[in-house]
Amino acid sequence: MGHKFTLVLSREITDEEGELLKEAGFSGATFATDTLPTDADVTVTKVDFDDTAAPSLAEAIETALETVKKVPDLTVPGLTVPAVPQPPTEDGDVLVGEVVAETAAK
Repeated sequence: MGHKFTLVLSREITDEEGELLKEAGFSGATFATDTLPTDADVTVTKVDFDDTAAPSLAEAIETALETVKKVPDLTVPGLTVPAVPQPPTEDGDVLVGEVVAETAAK
């Protein structure tokens, strides 16, 4: 399982721009046409990633954002990262924390 996230590009890209992005690092990404979440009249390209090469989600996203800059006049107005469920611990549902003794109010 890799680092999953989605970029919403500022416009619909051409086939040539898609090829440029694939050659620059988006080879495993899935491209789809969508609309801008804030304006349904604007057609954009959505790019879904499942990056298994980057050591962290942050690095995967940073690399993708840098790659988008290779296409002139293209920006990223949207980023979506799905929640990643954490496995339960031996002690129950608390992942991090400590018990604090209650003190009487004065």
